[in-house]
Order: sequence, then structure tokens, then C-alpha cells
Amino acid sequence: MTAVAAPRTAPGGTPAESAGSTTAKVFNHPLNAWYVAAWDHEVTRKPMARRIANQPLALFRTEDGRAAALADACWHRLAPLSMGKTIGADGIQCPYHGIVYNSAGRCISMPAQETINPSATVPSYPVIERYRYVWVWLGDPTRADPDLVPDMSQMDSEEWAGDGETIHAACNYQLILDNLMDLTHEEFVHASSIGQEELSDSEFETTHEGNKVTVSRWMFDIDAPPFWLKNMRDKFPGFTGKVDRWQIIHFEAPGTIRIDVGVAKAGTGAHEGDRSQGVNGYVMNTITPETDRTSHYFWAFMRNYRLDSQLITTQLRDGVHGVFGEDETMLKAQQEAIDANPDHQFYSLNIDAGGMWVRRILEKMLDAEGRPAAIAHQ
Repeated sequence: MTAVAAPRTAPGGTPAESAGSTTAKVFNHPLNAWYVAAWDHEVTRKPMARRIANQPLALFRTEDGRAAALADACWHRLAPLSMGKTIGADGIQCPYHGIVYNSAGRCISMPAQETINPSATVPSYPVIERYRYVWVWLGDPTRADPDLVPDMSQMDSEEWAGDGETIHAACNYQLILDNLMDLTHEEFVHASSIGQEELSDSEFETTHEGNKVTVSRWMFDIDAPPFWLKNMRDKFPGFTGKVDRWQIIHFEAPGTIRIDVGVAKAGTGAHEGDRSQGVNGYVMNTITPETDRTSHYFWAFMRNYRLDSQLITTQLRDGVHGVFGEDETMLKAQQEAIDANPDHQFYSLNIDAGGMWVRRILEKMLDAEGRPAAIAHQ
């Protein structure tokens, strides 16, 4: 294997120098960043609760359809606003004593009194809707630039079709990023669907620029694993023979990973850019920390063939659901083992090159916020 521009890779099993400590395995999360809070269809006029990066939020829509995010605690007695109701064009009413706030978090009505206390406010967070998601910014609101929303353009492009789900993952968000930046685990965790031994045998290339990391892997003249053989036959009925397979992983901070995946008939030019004799998908992943040890994992599988087939959309979503269920089991077990062995050191191999660059980028973001990269084990 080869790794280009890969920091701190360790062929000999050297301890990993990540997150500022080799023994603290609970990793912090930047706040000056856009995180997905929900699918757009989840946010309605009825308030909903969601915890993002340890912050409880109340999400709702105003009468004109705008999504809003407030801290989920009333100024008066900290009752959860998510248990209340929307009222008027722009208000949300506390369920305890009826105080009403607008979408900017300012009190606009108090029960049994005409004078409104000027301190009666709750934090409001910048929100943007893009790529079928509602994104929220929990850090400095003056830095909430819409141009910093990570690219997930396949999600709403007319050239791609697909669907996805949300996993409530019982692990720190960086463990999911590690999992997605190194796909050699497919050979072992997903042996019956997308795994094959060529994943570990093939060379890969790791590059990085700014807050992005790319890991590219090609496998030539191989048998298609079951998942991809079915997809080839969806497009080319009765297909048999060898394929060329690719996995191109695109990370964008703080937690979005798009994976360009597919197979094509061997030797037909896919590597050179002609993918017409194959099937191409994008595994769309965006990971939002919920707490230090739990995460919201939003994913979708998008394809650029047979766009009109709802059957294929549903089959792909259900198939990927099963694959990711295997990841979910492994990640939960990994977090439990980390918590049970707080003094154990992490070690890195060549295959961890992409994940190590991800950690370096996140550490830099945390340094800029004056916050530690690792949280002391509790």
C-alpha cells in the first residue's frame, strides 16, 4: 500500500498522536461549523427536541415555513420549549407558564403582565436549509457563513436519485469518521455484501487541502461483490464477468463524508473517466455529535442510473441500512471497549492515513476556538 501526504502513519504500529493525548479517547467537536440537525421533513410547525454537540435545541417552523432553532430551555424556569407549541406567525410558547418567544429567541408575551422583562431571551442559533437537511451553527453567529455548508449536492441534484435514514450511534462522532475514512474494514465487517479481500490488497492515495481530505482506491479486474453485482444487473440485465471497482472518499470538516463508489465492466475506461459501462453511486454521510459518546448519523445512497425506479431506490436504501447496521454494532462495541480501557493507547496503521488527516484538521479548528481536542475520560 502507498499513502501520499499521510501524517503520522505507522507501519510498525506506533501509538497514534491524535486528539492531543494517547489515552483520552473521547474527542471534542468544533462549534464554529455547520452540523445537520435534522432532515428537512422532520422539522414542522410542531416543535421537536434534538441535542446537538451537547446543546439541547428546540426546532420548529414559523408560519411562513422558515426553520428555527432555539435553546430548549425557557428563560423563566428552564422548561423545555420543545414540549410547547407554535403560536402566531413567529412564536413558540413555553408549555409551563405560557411565555412566548419569537424565532430570534426574544420574549414577545408574558402571562398576567403587560411589561416584558428585557432579559427574557433564550439563545437562538443560525439555521440554513440545504441538500434536504436543516443545518445549525452553534458557535459564533457572526461567523455562520452559508458558503461553509459542506458540499452534499448529489442530495438534491436532478442527475441523482436516492434516499436515506438516520442512525442514532452509541459512540463518539470521530469513531464514525475513522470508520468511513478507511473502508478496508468492509472485508471483515461486511463480508456478505460489499466486502472482498482486494480491499486490503489494493493501493490507495491520500491527499488533503484546507479542511478537506480525499482517499482514493481502485481495484482492477476483480469479481463484483454481491451488492455491486446486483446493481450491475439492474442496469445491465444478465451481466457476468470481471469489474473495475472504485472508492473515492471526500471528507469536508467537521463531519461530512461523500464516498464516490461503483463498479464498471473491467477494462472499459472507468479509471480514465468513462463510467458508462458501470454503475455509480454516492454514499452520503454527515455526522453530528449529540453528546461526547453519542452521534446523529445522517446517510443516504444516491445513484445516477435508473432514476425513475422507486423500487431500486427502496432496495438500495434497505440494503445500505443492513450494511450500516453492522457498522453500528461494531462502533457501539468499540466505544464500550474504549470506556472500559481508558489507559489503552490508540495505534495507527498505513490504512489510517485519511483518518489521521481528519483529526489534524479538527484539532486545528478546536485550537482556533481555544478548546481542547480531547475530553478527559469520565
